[in-house]
Amino acid sequence: MKKTSIFINTSRGALVNQEDLFGALSSGQIAAAGLDVTTPEPLPTDHPLLTLKNCVVLPHIGSATYSTRGVMSKLTANNLLAGLTGSEMPSELKL
Repeated sequence: MKKTSIFINTSRGALVNQEDLFGALSSGQIAAAGLDVTTPEPLPTDHPLLTLKNCVVLPHIGSATYSTRGVMSKLTANNLLAGLTGSEMPSELKL
């Protein structure tokens, strides 16, 4: 990546080696990073990435759309009902 690159991860935290990312950011190998996902979530408050001014870590807000949160709420309700009735808990919502 160019030194002016900005790395953005909104998919899965495990896709990036966070220690290597810290090294690349602190050495100036890349300019900045924005992380919506980390491993683990949330990062411990003493994690080195949180000390960098060129790294922004968001609280996994990529899924914070009305549509996605609505589907997540329905799945949660269906799992609660299944648990209360002794039924198998669904792992995905059948639309």
